[in-house]
Amino acid sequence: MSRLSSGTKHSRLAFFLALAILIATGLRAQSTPAKQTIEIDATAPGKPFPHFWEKMFGSGRAILTLRESYRNDLRETKRITGFEYVRFHAIFHDEVGLYDEDKDGKPVYNFSYVDQIYDGLLKNGVRPFIELSFMPRKLSADPKAIHPFWYKQNVAPPKDWNTWEQMIEGFTRHLIARYGEDEVAQWYFEVWNEPNIDFWAGDPKEATYYELYDRTARAIKRVGPRLRVGGPATAQAAWVDRFIRHAAEKNIPVDFVSTHVYGNDLSTDVFGTKETIPRNQMVCRAARKVYDQVKSSSRPDLPIIWSEYNASYMNEPNVTDALYMGPWLADTIRQCDGLGQMWSYWTFSDVFEEQGVVKEPFYGGFGLLAVGGVPKPAFNDFAILHKLGDLRLPVSSDSALVTRRADGTIVIAVWNLVPPGEVSSPRTFLLHFKGQSSPVDAQLWRVDAQHGDVLPTYEKMGRPQYPSTAQLAELVQAGALAPPETLTLKNGELSVQIPSSGLAVIEIRQ
Repeated sequence: MSRLSSGTKHSRLAFFLALAILIATGLRAQSTPAKQTIEIDATAPGKPFPHFWEKMFGSGRAILTLRESYRNDLRETKRITGFEYVRFHAIFHDEVGLYDEDKDGKPVYNFSYVDQIYDGLLKNGVRPFIELSFMPRKLSADPKAIHPFWYKQNVAPPKDWNTWEQMIEGFTRHLIARYGEDEVAQWYFEVWNEPNIDFWAGDPKEATYYELYDRTARAIKRVGPRLRVGGPATAQAAWVDRFIRHAAEKNIPVDFVSTHVYGNDLSTDVFGTKETIPRNQMVCRAARKVYDQVKSSSRPDLPIIWSEYNASYMNEPNVTDALYMGPWLADTIRQCDGLGQMWSYWTFSDVFEEQGVVKEPFYGGFGLLAVGGVPKPAFNDFAILHKLGDLRLPVSSDSALVTRRADGTIVIAVWNLVPPGEVSSPRTFLLHFKGQSSPVDAQLWRVDAQHGDVLPTYEKMGRPQYPSTAQLAELVQAGALAPPETLTLKNGELSVQIPSSGLAVIEIRQ
């Protein structure tokens, strides 16, 4: 062991003390301030702020739409968001019964369940965003190519491409015959689901997917040139640039591009890098990547549809069941604004069976509503964020959205974003309104540990695996959105304290 001289020791000590002070100062500078003043000019010019985050929702596979529990959850989500489209897997799964073959191997179609599925959506004011998947086993090139999901869908290419095209044409013609071309032209047709990972067994994946896409898109357009078809419906924001290039080179119709991303996707998968990207930044970083790819392509005006997004693709109770979702969603809206035309949150309901039959109410399911129609915090988050206006006003804060409605009402969202499972001190937001001197009342809605969070009640019950009907009724009531508070702006100022992982929306009528 070497020895240091006294002078060297003091120099080293001074260096480490200075370094410690520098690090501490830096950490304080990077930490979230406990109090923040937000300057608001209610008369400032705004930019269009379409509610892209709530136009579409994902859900469990096609056959689940026939359940009353599914339709109840759909109606509740429609009530709070007004959403327009729903997307689900497996309209061609054998359990839907669309495709069969006679004794001579010729295709036989049965649209009975297909009609009930789409009738149910339309009756409830929601249109289909049709994901064309998966492969009927009798049409599959490999009947053993079964995905590990509980409902065992086949993910192989067709054994005969012409028969696949005939099925697509027959399916599309039937939809037009039943609903009319004017109606079906307002739907979307998306070719397959996540062909870049284990949902597609074609080899090589990308080349065989392009053949699937090309044949499917042309078949749909033969039936109705006005019908909208797109892809590549990839996981991890993949292939979009190459997909557009392929379609342009081969003169293949494309009306939109679609892809997916989740907050816990890895940078190696999305960007090919080894950086650590926080959960609250991954989705919009990926959205920027795809946006730039489309804008620099030969089809810069193609609509971008994120047909799946969420904070997690895993079952993480401290994420999708928890208060974390409110600040995460609001912050994602703030960052992703302008980077896509329509976003489909995965999912609106825990009527969902990819990992099997649901075993308990709160297991980290993706839905806004748990089993039994119990609202999670995320359900209430969507409800209050729906109140935001359709013009976005400038604001110098990464924890706020300021909007204006057509009637002049100002609607503000503020939040206290904390990583999942962590707790922070409350944050105080001092909202200062330029030119506002007379008192004005404001309505404030909250989602936090004291408002609209069902989990404390569930914990007090002892976390029953199968709540009784009385317990379910109590949980539904406990998870309900709390009524708004009435506050008053004085001297143009309003102070709002937001607890850890809290979200608040303030409405001020002018």
